[in-house]
Amino acid sequence: MPRPSSRERLLDAAADVLLTDGAEALTLEAVARRAGVSKGGLFYHFPTKQALVAGMVERLTGAFDAALAEAGERPGDYLRAYIDATIPERHTGPEAPADRVTVALLAGVLVDPAGLEPLRQRYAAWQARLAGDGIDPAVATAVRLAVDGWWAARLLGLGEPEPGLHEDTRRYLLELIERAAHD
Repeated sequence: MPRPSSRERLLDAAADVLLTDGAEALTLEAVARRAGVSKGGLFYHFPTKQALVAGMVERLTGAFDAALAEAGERPGDYLRAYIDATIPERHTGPEAPADRVTVALLAGVLVDPAGLEPLRQRYAAWQARLAGDGIDPAVATAVRLAVDGWWAARLLGLGEPEPGLHEDTRRYLLELIERAAHD
C-alpha cells in the first residue's frame, strides 16, 4: 500500500485531533504535532486553520464525487450511486471509519463556519445532477433528502434504523427509484 502524502497525513492528523480531542483542540500546532511534522511543513500545505478545514472538506467531497462518477447512464443511476456512496448495504453503526472522519469534518466546520460554503456548492451541484437524473425531480429530491437525513442520523446516533430495518429501508429507497425510472 503506498504511503500517504504529507498533505494526506496532515488531513488524517487533523481528523484524529477532532475525533480524539474535540473541535476546540483543532489548532495548527496540534495537527503538526500529531502528524509528526514541523509547523513549517504544515504551513507549506495549510497556512491557516481555515485552509486546513477547507482541505478536509475538499477531500471528503472529492471522494464522494469520485464515487458518484461511477454512476451509469440509465435513469436513476446517479441517485442509486448517491445512496451507495452514503448508506452502506449492511448496518455498520456510526463507528465505521468513513463515518468517523465525516463526524470529524463536521466538527471542524463548526470551528470555521465559512468552511461550509464549498460543501454548500457541492450539494447544489449534486442536487442539480440528481434532479436531472431522468426520473421525476420530486422523487429524486425526496430520496436525496431521506438519504441525507439518514446519513445525519447515522453520524449523530439519532435513532438510526437497526439491522434488518436498515437493509429494508435501503431496499425500499432503491425500489422507489426503480419505479420512478419506469414511470
